[in-house]
Amino acid sequence: AELVDAIRQIIADGRNPDTITEELISSYLYTRDLPDPDMVIRTAGEMRVSNFLLWQSAYSEYYATPTLWPDFGREDLRQALDSYHHRQRRFGRVTVPPTTVAQGE
Repeated sequence: AELVDAIRQIIADGRNPDTITEELISSYLYTRDLPDPDMVIRTAGEMRVSNFLLWQSAYSEYYATPTLWPDFGREDLRQALDSYHHRQRRFGRVTVPPTTVAQGE
């Protein structure tokens, strides 16, 4: 509902559709004054986002753990942070291995 609320408010404010950008939409979200999350931790082995911070977590790293939320403790957090530390963040970019050019070309 957050994205719908943002779009409704943009319309109510009379914004020209041609001026709508990602930044404008972000400025209407509930979390407009907060940075986007670097990591989202899913507990209980769930592999879905459940409409949670959909816009804000577009470039977040996801970490899933089978541990239930009430049991999620210090060691679980350490493992999540360790996993995050070893990731190569690409922010949506796809890395393509360089091609080798044959000599003489």
